[in-house]
Amino acid sequence: MIHYVCKYTPVELFRGFGEECAVLEEMPENFEQSDQIAHANLCGFGKSVIQAVLEGKADQLVLVNCCDSMRRVYDIVKSTGKCNFLYMLDLPHEDNECEKVKFAGSIQRLKEAYEKYSGKKFDRTLFLKAFAKTSASRTSYIGVLGVRVSGILEKMIRDNLHMDVRNLTCTGGRNLAVLPEEMQEMEEDRLLLAYADALLGQMPCFRMNNNTRRNQLYLDPDLKGIIYHTIKFCDYYGFEYASIKKNIQVPLLKIETDFTSQSAGQLSTRIQAFSETIEGSEDMNPEKEISREEREKMESGVYYVAGIDSGSTSTDVVILDQDGKIKSTMIIPTGGGAMMSAEKSLDQAIEKAGIKKEDLVRIVTTGYGRAYIDSGDDSITEITCHAKGANYLNPDVRTVIDIGGQDIKAISIDEHGAVKNFLMNDKCAAGTGRFLEMMARTLGLSLEEMSVKGLDWKENVVISSMCTVFAESEVVSLVAQNKEVSDIIHGLNVSVASKVGALAARLGKNNPGEYMMTGGVAKNQGIIQALEEKLGAKLYICDEAQLCGALGAAIFAYEKCKDINVQKI
Repeated sequence: MIHYVCKYTPVELFRGFGEECAVLEEMPENFEQSDQIAHANLCGFGKSVIQAVLEGKADQLVLVNCCDSMRRVYDIVKSTGKCNFLYMLDLPHEDNECEKVKFAGSIQRLKEAYEKYSGKKFDRTLFLKAFAKTSASRTSYIGVLGVRVSGILEKMIRDNLHMDVRNLTCTGGRNLAVLPEEMQEMEEDRLLLAYADALLGQMPCFRMNNNTRRNQLYLDPDLKGIIYHTIKFCDYYGFEYASIKKNIQVPLLKIETDFTSQSAGQLSTRIQAFSETIEGSEDMNPEKEISREEREKMESGVYYVAGIDSGSTSTDVVILDQDGKIKSTMIIPTGGGAMMSAEKSLDQAIEKAGIKKEDLVRIVTTGYGRAYIDSGDDSITEITCHAKGANYLNPDVRTVIDIGGQDIKAISIDEHGAVKNFLMNDKCAAGTGRFLEMMARTLGLSLEEMSVKGLDWKENVVISSMCTVFAESEVVSLVAQNKEVSDIIHGLNVSVASKVGALAARLGKNNPGEYMMTGGVAKNQGIIQALEEKLGAKLYICDEAQLCGALGAAIFAYEKCKDINVQKI
């Protein structure tokens, strides 16, 4: 098996030698082996290639000189001696006639190198049979652009989107306009030139200087959204993302990974929320329809619905009555498991409401633990639920800032509470509720004490690091310097506000309307004050701020029941 890393690789050439080819998309759990011989700032894909070679998963490999990282990968892999056949293909930046001739020469040299290595003769018939016929179909689709995506990540995207998904990254969307019949009678020089022309005639990657055909893609009426993938330390694709964001008219989601299988798991919420933004969130689980018994309760005019938000810190429940009014709420710490905490919180909310569990006709779950709660009839991401809940509490809100236990979200919403755009910071605990918990523990304070103590600051102490571990070291050092605790807390508040404010600012300024803060950190007066200064705007804070996700989930349950009643009428 010959592995390759770029769609411009002449894989049909190797079919002429009777060899099979495959994209090298190995997504390891970690870079334990490659980190021992590669620089720490090498991109994740480069490390994954080295790791695959060291693990014996790629003994024949064709690279292209598309970027400095691939050149470094080639040198490192070559030094290991683990690859039986290793080749660096010279790839042009242009697709003009001169570059096509040069690329044909590169293909010829690759052909000769493989003949020498394998001892096999090139079979023109096998080569021409390798060209697949493709047929373009007109259908709505989501385009995956940017850096190559692994099979794991591509499957996650396809599983969470009900629309057609097209891989248009630097390894996907391989499509050669070739007529094998015309190539049959060509001399070898003309044959390889025609082949080079077909390879360079594909949808260009961002590395190519002429992006005209790539720009035309963004105007395709069938393109309904873009998921743009980048890899940490990638040299190229950040520039293209900025250009797309400026000019594109369809929803756009940027995801970044380090190209390990662990990083793919972090993206599930973002991809699901993007799906809900494009395709709607109603009836996400059509298999759990409302039963006849539950419909009879609805016909009686007295029934209830519930929303459960299973978060990393707390599990929240909101119960609504048949009129969409809040009947009861409950917040308990998330304990030994999402399922156990959800059942406990729901039971307490039911008891508080003075009703029976059988009176609930629909339950919608949200939050990170939603996948583990069996009692839910539907599951919707916390991003979509926070937007819906915020709109219920204040229809004038257009930007929702949710600081949860383990992430930060900035959500842009419309007048109906639908998500227009969102950004998340979930790569570390910086600026989250967990960050504040650790800082409070370091200072020997409760979260309640910490939330007000920083309001009486005198000296503007700067916390330079947002990394939880390093920030904790800074706090310890400041305490040793006899800095006032109130000044230290103010410095922490400003550092959190700076991070959150920057995230909100990236949503764009053309989003008139009020700001609302949700999540447990909305109780922290010091954070609120510092964030209002950064935003230059007042934050709408309500008593139900921590319940916003559960409230949104309950509203989706309520609207489902309401739609059924309307249809019946």
